Amino acid sequence: MTSKPTVAVPAAKDVEVKSISPYGLARSTVSEKPLDAEEIRKYDAWFKASLYLCLGMLYLRENPLLKEPLKVEHLKARLLGHWGSDAGQAFTWMHFNRLIKKYDLNALFVSGPGHGAPAVLSQSYLEGVYSEVYPDKAENEEGMRRFFKQFSFPGGVGSHATPETPGSIHEGGELGYSISHAFGTVFDNPSLITLTMVGDGEAETGPLATSWHSTKFLNPITDGAVLPVLHLNGYKINNPTILARISHEELTALFVGYGWTPYFVEGSDMESMHQAMAATLEHCVLEIKKFQKQARDSKKAFRPRWPLIVLRSPKGWTGPRKVDGKFLEGFWRAHQIPIPDVASNPAHLKILEEWMKSYNPEEAFGKDGRLVPELKALAPTGNARMSANPVGNGGLLRKPLDMPDFRKYALPNIEPGISNLGSMTTMAKFLRDIVGKNLTNFRVFGPDETESNKLGEIYKAGKKVWMGEYFDEDQDGGNLAMEGRVMEMLSEHTCEGWMEGYILSGRHGLLNSYEPFIHIIDSMVNQHCKWIEKCNEVEWRVKVASLNILLTATVWRQDHNGFTHQDPGFLDVVANKSPEVVRIYLPPDGNTLLSVTDHCLRSTNYVNVIVADKQDHIQYLNIEEAIEHCTKGVGIWDWASNDQGEDPDVVMASCGDVPTHEALAATALLREFLPQLKIRFVNVVDLFKLISSVDHPHGMSDKEWSSVFTQDRPIIFNFHSYPWLIHRLTYKRPGQLNLHVRGYKEKGNIDTPLELAIRNQTDRFSLAMDAIDRIPTLHNKASGVREKLLNMQIAAKTQAYEHGIDPAHITAWRWPYPKKE
Repeated sequence: MTSKPTVAVPAAKDVEVKSISPYGLARSTVSEKPLDAEEIRKYDAWFKASLYLCLGMLYLRENPLLKEPLKVEHLKARLLGHWGSDAGQAFTWMHFNRLIKKYDLNALFVSGPGHGAPAVLSQSYLEGVYSEVYPDKAENEEGMRRFFKQFSFPGGVGSHATPETPGSIHEGGELGYSISHAFGTVFDNPSLITLTMVGDGEAETGPLATSWHSTKFLNPITDGAVLPVLHLNGYKINNPTILARISHEELTALFVGYGWTPYFVEGSDMESMHQAMAATLEHCVLEIKKFQKQARDSKKAFRPRWPLIVLRSPKGWTGPRKVDGKFLEGFWRAHQIPIPDVASNPAHLKILEEWMKSYNPEEAFGKDGRLVPELKALAPTGNARMSANPVGNGGLLRKPLDMPDFRKYALPNIEPGISNLGSMTTMAKFLRDIVGKNLTNFRVFGPDETESNKLGEIYKAGKKVWMGEYFDEDQDGGNLAMEGRVMEMLSEHTCEGWMEGYILSGRHGLLNSYEPFIHIIDSMVNQHCKWIEKCNEVEWRVKVASLNILLTATVWRQDHNGFTHQDPGFLDVVANKSPEVVRIYLPPDGNTLLSVTDHCLRSTNYVNVIVADKQDHIQYLNIEEAIEHCTKGVGIWDWASNDQGEDPDVVMASCGDVPTHEALAATALLREFLPQLKIRFVNVVDLFKLISSVDHPHGMSDKEWSSVFTQDRPIIFNFHSYPWLIHRLTYKRPGQLNLHVRGYKEKGNIDTPLELAIRNQTDRFSLAMDAIDRIPTLHNKASGVREKLLNMQIAAKTQAYEHGIDPAHITAWRWPYPKKE
């Protein structure tokens, strides 16, 4: 660092504390001074105009230009919003505008700090984009008044960069995803630079920490670049931030260790800070361009040490240093509403008025409230404005995937309940060719599990992206390539963040993951669902590709990993979201998996969850039957039923591949031992078909429900996940008391597949006994059969304990009633 400010502190800590103070003349790694005095004057005026708008959003509903003395009635009744990070974000944005104009850059801004919307909204308004998108928020006094009033106000916009914010793909409602989202936008987008503000509170989160590794997956030939600005403003809501309280040496070592080249810009003196930030941003842009030119001219990809900026400025920069003797600027009190009691404290109201007037709004906006021409000229024009970049409304850029006909990948010659084949390995061929046909707008993401999930066929079209070091042994099945199409990192957060950024910027993707650990991204998916739901309400937002999640290595085949790997509860999380944006599919076999996957990859503005085990399984439907079944979402399997033309004694129902297997085996046992029974077999592939059509667009009407499940017959429903979910979805249905659901009940160990099913009463014997108990016409007539089934269950369990494997008659079971042509 070139200089350190003087701060009165205890002598023992003097050197370290001085070096990390946000105050004083600018200290920066880059020493150039690209701005002349006139440019500094103009940029400072733009900066003040930005901050005036930010304060106006926090406080005002009337008197937007302070043409009359500020009164309580000009204030909002509730003061909501955040001030702390606004100055640093606006400062960064405006200085990047200079470079967009100078170098004709294609740039996007991602706001990571929590509740940083005032900074982003102020820039969009100053650039004129906001008024173009929302004409009632015009560039005049009345438009400014409406612009102020709507912020954190009922019927208005929130304090994050919500979907209503032009140019935003990242709300930041939950911290930690700014870097991974930013990298998602630049993959396969070679001209784009995504300028990303990272809050120093945000930088303490696990997802953000892992996302620094994204440079190991960035190809300088085919991808764009992310320029992170770590904003050290020193405080969270009430606490110091960790990275703002460590030495420069430690901070440098941290980011060099991550593979970045950090450049520092620190201080509070306005003139020198303008100069330092302008010089540092320009140096970083030129460095990015140099790396890209080297790689693209030589056609040899490599991993540079990409530039990163550490911006240290006071929290709530340019606000009053103290109010009533208590620190405000540069302290945690600047985090939210900096002076919260202005409505009840006349002295504080006067302080606010003087503070706002110090930004000279009459000079920046003129009498009519319009930004004066000399300042307007500082902004880029058209789509070069970061808040107008089409990447920020990715649906504008989205092109449908070039999809091969999934029917060509169908498993042929299916004998229902008899053919035993690999569902996932078949779908892998379909995905391989989707990758091959869409080499610039489709990627597969996953935390080190693509091969394990039986999707290795994809590597024939696109290998795993790897910009790290290579060893000779990588040639022997490593499947690594700098120009790959599969993104693997053992961080579900980063993979999900990459994919979200990728699809929100106009592309397509699929995340594959082990079912038990998808819970790691519960809250990320929750936030994405909220984003999509809000986008549906914003008329100018164009639909983006759906977020597709394939869950495999499922609960029922985690016998080798045990209890820790047994949790199908992600479906409950997704089912809680709005029915307008979520879909859950549980295809029972390979051909239905193909049909479902094709449907999901063609869809838009959904979160689609597909649950399918990766092991070989019994197959049930040929491709034509699979298409029919998936189109309906739920259906009676005639070949597995014997109630044709008669009322069934019992309905055996299933949802999920393994539960379907066991339910069919239970049906076979009942037909073997109680041949007089009439059994209807029903399979559900679209989980939300079970909800009433009143509550979900995919739901069945009660009439449809009754025609499939009946109103008065017992239903034994074998479900993939926790049984309570089915009861939640069907509580309105006719005859709901006849529905008896079996599913995972949080019972497990190092079990064989059958033993695990027995623990949770989803096995064939438990289901058959349950049916006997529920069929009123049997009464005690089937007691002997029930006892026999119980003995068979005990014997199978005993053999598993003795030999460590299920009996052959279980593992080799096939449907004993061949389909009649």
